[in-house]
This record gives sequence, C-alpha cells and structure tokens, in this order.
Amino acid sequence: MRVITLAGSPRFPSRSSALLEYAREQLNSLNVEVCHWNLHNFEPEDLLYARFDSPALQALIEQLKGADGLIVATPIYKASFSGALKTLLDLLPERALEGKVVLPLATGGTVAHMLAVDYALKPVLNALKAQEILHGVFADDSQIVDYQHKPQFTPNLHLRLDTALETFWQALHRRDVQAPAFGRLKGVAHV
Repeated sequence: MRVITLAGSPRFPSRSSALLEYAREQLNSLNVEVCHWNLHNFEPEDLLYARFDSPALQALIEQLKGADGLIVATPIYKASFSGALKTLLDLLPERALEGKVVLPLATGGTVAHMLAVDYALKPVLNALKAQEILHGVFADDSQIVDYQHKPQFTPNLHLRLDTALETFWQALHRRDVQAPAFGRLKGVAHV
C-alpha cells in the first residue's frame, strides 16, 4: 500500500507539515509506504509559468498513479488554502486523484478559518476526481505545541488526528477490497 503526503506550506518547518510528519510516522508503523512531497520539490518558475512538462511534476503524477491515497496539508491564509498549493493542484491532470482516498489537513491562526477546508480545498480535490474525500482535520495554532522539532500537539488535536488516520486506514482497506470485485466485473459481458 502506498500513500502520498503533500505539504502545501511554502515554509518548512511549518505547523501543517508537522501534521504530515505525524501522519507519516503512524502510517510507516503500519508498514504503509509513504512518499513525501512538498512545494520545495518544485522549481517556483515551473509552478508560476504552468510548466506541465516539469520533471518534478511528472514524477509526482507517476507516483500518484500508483498510490492508494493522498494526505494533503496546508496552512489557511485569508480564508483559503495556500496559493502555491492551488497552483500545484492546477497543474495535475483532471483525473489525477481518481480512485484515491484523500485526507485533508489544515492549520490556521483561528478556528474562524476551519470551514476553508470544506469550502475551498475539498472542491479542488473533488475536481481532481478523488474517490473519497474524508472529513479533514483543522488545527488552530494553539493546538500545535511544537512544530520545529518533534511534532507535539494538544491532547484534543492528537485524538482527532488519530481518529482521522484510523478512518483513512479503513478507507484505504475498503478501496483494496472493492477493487478486485470491480476487476472481475470488467470481464463479464453485459446482456
């Protein structure tokens, strides 16, 4: 099983990348292969000038094809997700997330930005044809105790992350169980 993590913050380390680091640790402990991507993997000019032939973009697209799921994390700025992340998502093919389970994670200065995941990020992920977009986790800055070293969270955020990752894990397995059944149906002649 392979999962892609995508850090949408232009800064590193960041609060949102700390959420991804925690998710990677948890998934690695379950023997899930995790391939990590962040905005720093891409030349800024490739993103700004929409270079669809960018080697980094092509590599991400190839990894997404073989992935079962995606966890994307972003800071929320002015009631929306990172503009640099939006630029990257705009370069992906229309069906880049087809058949994928997606878990969105977000951070922001105040809970007033919590709905940005549902009203800004999820529609873009849906446009990329994600199979299942799970209920995301939003963390305000006060819930992330440390992000510069080893990620540390408040107990409430820790519990919400664990619950979301458990749901993600279950959705990945549902996807695995459903795929073979569909594959068998492909060969059946419909009358």
